[in-house]
Amino acid sequence: MNKVAPLLQLQGISIAPKNTPARLLVKQVSFSIAPGETTCVVGESGSGKSLTALSIMGLLSKQLCLTSGQVLFNDGHSGEQDLSKLDQAALRKIRGAKIAMIFQEPMTSLNPVLTVGYQIGESLTTHLGLKGEALQTKIASLLSMVGIPENRANSYPDELSGGQRQRVMIAMSIACEPCLLIADEPTTALDVTVQAQILTLLDELKTRMNMGMLFITHDFGVVADIADQVVVMFRGEIVEAGSKQQVLQHPQHPYTKALLACVPDAEGKKPLKPIDYAWLAESQTQVQAQRKVPS
Repeated sequence: MNKVAPLLQLQGISIAPKNTPARLLVKQVSFSIAPGETTCVVGESGSGKSLTALSIMGLLSKQLCLTSGQVLFNDGHSGEQDLSKLDQAALRKIRGAKIAMIFQEPMTSLNPVLTVGYQIGESLTTHLGLKGEALQTKIASLLSMVGIPENRANSYPDELSGGQRQRVMIAMSIACEPCLLIADEPTTALDVTVQAQILTLLDELKTRMNMGMLFITHDFGVVADIADQVVVMFRGEIVEAGSKQQVLQHPQHPYTKALLACVPDAEGKKPLKPIDYAWLAESQTQVQAQRKVPS
């Protein structure tokens, strides 16, 4: 059986401020995502998760730049492309059409003075050329797909609940049926019940559309629900990667073990264990030293 070609491959991605390129914020990050597969990138705030995701989309701030590496994307039709080498005009044709992103807080991503239907329709018009009745039918279909009544197309973002706004963001992201969906902690601001609904919806859409999904989170409960592969980041670099079963059941790196020790149990009886960063830094030094020992 022929192995399915990766949809996305990050090869040695490093990111730094333009004025201090030696101060790496993301260091030699490499992993791949296959069609229909969910890769969860896990780590605390500041570990480099979101910067890595933004580098894929070519959305790093003007103060930051890629200092090394390749972002190889293969949608199965256009051949393999290194996204890091494309200009903004070429990237705009890919964003929304082939790679889409859901951000953490929809109220900062949705335009408050435009209806949600109009905002969903923008990418459909830009990438697919839909207009008139065909456009309105597609918008209604997308809203229905994410569990929102079709008549809410004329609503403004502030007239919707947090969960509904996040569903609108999902409808916008899948409008053009992208190959790859990047979700940057899309359930963080939602209550537990709505979070579960959103995760189920994303998983169903991924399966139905055979999308690859990169899901950024700090929550191992989310990882247990949706991940196929797991990448653990600490201080800008990958410290552990593997299948969900490998990482959750047999963690190898001290940081992964420390994160898992912070997860409360369902009954709330297990005492929470804060991460001892002094111990962790020492352990990380030992791990790096062991990696340099010739086999």
